[in-house]
Amino acid sequence: MLRQLFQAPKVLIGVVHLPPLPGSPGWGGNMAWVLNRAQEEATVLEQGGANGIIVENFSDVPFRIGQVEPDTVAAMTLAVERVKQGTDLPVGVNMLRNDAKSALAVAAATGADFIRVNVHYGVMAAEEGLVQGEAYETLRHRKALGVEVQILADVLVKHAVPVGPQDLGQIAQETTYRGLADGLIVSGPVTGQPAEASDVAVVRDAVPEGFLLVGSGINEENAARILATADGAIVGTSLKRDGIVSNPIDLERVKRLAEIIHELGT
Repeated sequence: MLRQLFQAPKVLIGVVHLPPLPGSPGWGGNMAWVLNRAQEEATVLEQGGANGIIVENFSDVPFRIGQVEPDTVAAMTLAVERVKQGTDLPVGVNMLRNDAKSALAVAAATGADFIRVNVHYGVMAAEEGLVQGEAYETLRHRKALGVEVQILADVLVKHAVPVGPQDLGQIAQETTYRGLADGLIVSGPVTGQPAEASDVAVVRDAVPEGFLLVGSGINEENAARILATADGAIVGTSLKRDGIVSNPIDLERVKRLAEIIHELGT
């Protein structure tokens, strides 16, 4: 389903990092500016050759685990709707930190195509505390909503560590076959740092037919090495001007990385 959605042998999903939203400490009070910036960045991603876009409440730090506030859901709905209306690309939602039910609600309301869930199955320890997967609730909520929104689930997500010894391949299998995730994401330890190519290979061996993305740190220099066994990447930081996450997306950087990733799929 995900391969049909993105329609490319290897895909580049660009991230729209939203500015602080209403209710967050950094909120600047101008929702029109937030929406315009989201639309502008989505347009740059599409013009640069990205195969999909994911919208995140990236700047709403500090995060709390689980359900976000209603004003965050409302603002995310407006932002995702604006992005969705302005592009023909698949659009996704990541509701930080780990609010899959709200992400599904936003996707259902806007017609978005997929969500990212940082901890879908299992337990991780993060700066905010223990993050527990809620696959049971998420899948039943999707069924109740009557939507076919695809679930991309992280395996040992960034900015967190496993609780006790963990086997990466086993986690990938359990997230896929017991957690019923539609696709998997392997990331580095933090935003902007790449996953190990060996970890990507382990997950690929564990779930050979699964849809597999790398979720952090991909750039022009390492894409060929790390994405050899993956279906593509979710990329934010390296697409920004000067590679600084707080800067706007740079069209030329998107074009160059999209060309590299697409050539890997030929």
